[in-house]
Amino acid sequence: MDLRTFLMRSPDFPDIAFTDDFASDWTAQRLRKGMHLARQEETETDEFMLLEGCLASSICDQDGKEVCVGFYVGPCVVTPNIARTRNDLSLVSIVATTDCVVARIDSDVLSDWMISSEAVRDWANGVLRDALSRKADREWCLAALGGAERLTWFRQAFPGYEGIFPHTLIASFLGMTPVTMSRLRAQRKTR
Repeated sequence: MDLRTFLMRSPDFPDIAFTDDFASDWTAQRLRKGMHLARQEETETDEFMLLEGCLASSICDQDGKEVCVGFYVGPCVVTPNIARTRNDLSLVSIVATTDCVVARIDSDVLSDWMISSEAVRDWANGVLRDALSRKADREWCLAALGGAERLTWFRQAFPGYEGIFPHTLIASFLGMTPVTMSRLRAQRKTR
């Protein structure tokens, strides 16, 4: 999908000419499977839209243990820069789990658009609200649900993702080991 088509799906954008003007400030980039869009603790000042493919975001602790914190299946907007960076340093690594096409724009350029255009401001605020809602839902899942219920929640919140993303990433996202997830999946099949 191209950026213009994706943006036209939003009710916030008033017309084709406006959408074309806004889209012209974004740059397309192809990523091969395994390439990083962002790396934890490296400078990152861009906003991203995933137009095609799949991405996963993760956080690595001091001991080198990686925890998956997000999934993206295009077309979609990647969590806004303000929610995934501090002082222009990325808090997460984002890697392509398939070949991807991404559109990017500098955060300051997008901020200028938000100041000058109510449509862009409404769209961007909606994107941020959705990202924060997804984050809160996951936090609730991890705090309130047991393993089987977490897997059920994941299947409802992310239909089809079990067939798209490696189960090791899903297990990490759900705060369980791959072995536990495998057992839970096997139990469900026998019921």
